[in-house]
Amino acid sequence: MDNGQLLLILLVSFAIMVMIKIPIAYALGLSSMIVIIKMGLPLTSAINSMYSSVNNFSLLAVPLFMLLAQLMDKGGITDRLFAICDAFVGHIRGGLGHVNVLISLLFGHLSGSAQADAAGIGAMIIPAMKRAGYDSGFSVAITACSSTLGVIIPPSVLLVVYGAMSGASIGALFIAGFVPGFLIAFAQCMYTYYMAIKHNYPRGERYTWKERGKALRAALPVIFLPMIILGGTSSGLFTATESASISCFYALILMFCVYRTYKIKDVPKILLKTAMDFSLSMFAVAAAGVTGWLIAYLNAPQMIADAILGITDSYLGVYLLLILFLLFIGTFLSPITAIIIFLPIIKQLAAVVGINDVHMGLIVVLTLSLGMVTPPYGTCLMITSQIGEITIPQAFKSVAPIIGVTLIVIFLGVLFPNLFLFLPKMLVPTAFPA
Repeated sequence: MDNGQLLLILLVSFAIMVMIKIPIAYALGLSSMIVIIKMGLPLTSAINSMYSSVNNFSLLAVPLFMLLAQLMDKGGITDRLFAICDAFVGHIRGGLGHVNVLISLLFGHLSGSAQADAAGIGAMIIPAMKRAGYDSGFSVAITACSSTLGVIIPPSVLLVVYGAMSGASIGALFIAGFVPGFLIAFAQCMYTYYMAIKHNYPRGERYTWKERGKALRAALPVIFLPMIILGGTSSGLFTATESASISCFYALILMFCVYRTYKIKDVPKILLKTAMDFSLSMFAVAAAGVTGWLIAYLNAPQMIADAILGITDSYLGVYLLLILFLLFIGTFLSPITAIIIFLPIIKQLAAVVGINDVHMGLIVVLTLSLGMVTPPYGTCLMITSQIGEITIPQAFKSVAPIIGVTLIVIFLGVLFPNLFLFLPKMLVPTAFPA
């Protein structure tokens, strides 16, 4: 049986398992095992690939950033972020929509988790927007889409995973995530303003500078947190994993000593939730590692790269086909799983066309993040739809235009690579060899 037929068995068996509602991680592992047995390979090869996929020091940053997200989510931080955002932009037409985007920008800057953003901020702001007269679909859509800022604004779990698996500089990826993150936030605010004018959404009260200063002072210790992460990683003072551990220690001091929102008895519950979330993620990573190894073993990266390059070998053409492919994949695979499985193909294309690893990482993560608001996977859309008490199809009608706005930013980054890369080139020049 040739490699093409084995890949077809892998794909069909995986698709059947997904259709009968077997969890993605199990479906990946089982479909890979079918092909491994069919090929007569030793089962230890699957175990070895699972182990090697998670045996990476950089991945230790993932549970630490998850712990940081838990501390931020349950520590009353969202209230302080809401206060500061409302003080500065709440008076603009469609104020709560702008506040929604800015809170997600700041929260993502602190936690790196889109799901934590969607759940924590959504529970607070979606009911508030509905009470103020905003359409339910728009309230859910802008909350879901802005929550994905957490996967591109550092510290981003996805950027850590991509950097760990690809060998790209995590520090450079973190710095590079700033520009697309802020551009997407700006684009979402512009769309919010357009919708506010169209539907006559209200504006909030204008705060005095004294009141703004008070809100800023209350949140200042939290806003200082990203400086630890970015300052340390960009200067080379410590790795992403070390910065994550220091950030968690700093957050614990804030929660227990400054804001006093936690008690010692809360710690086991927080650690247990973090461990559960991390174990699920790492199980998916391990299962995807087997599939990724099998795809590479069957020479699929070269086959797919040759197929794409047979259609076009231009920089723009390859990126366009890759973005379309990732948009499709993102609708039913989690971003972490998709990165691990298809990274060999992505690296092959990048090498052939001459695309920098950091730039490719940004485009891949940005594109896959749209799957978090696109059915059937769409975890952020599911969370916010439940909070807003509307169906996913109803919510997606309002999500689609915001996805379009985000794609414009992605294509700008493809057309003008230095738009995304000028900051890391200045701050982490070693990540861009001549």
